[in-house]
Amino acid sequence: MSSTHIFNVEMTCEGCSGAVERVLNRLKGQGVDNVHICLPEQKVSVTSTLSADQLLEVIKKTGKKTTYVGTQ
Repeated sequence: MSSTHIFNVEMTCEGCSGAVERVLNRLKGQGVDNVHICLPEQKVSVTSTLSADQLLEVIKKTGKKTTYVGTQ
């Protein structure tokens, strides 16, 4: 079953949000259903069957400071 996980990710520009989107989109069809990024709020919501920890590791690969907020 999918859950929507919310993360705060330090993103300052479109390039930052694009990097986060790219790493998460690679997992589409492998547990990630949907990715929504709000650059002004520096929030990323991911609808996924993967755990929050797994998603956190993926986002951290971008080098951005990331914290898990919770599920929606």
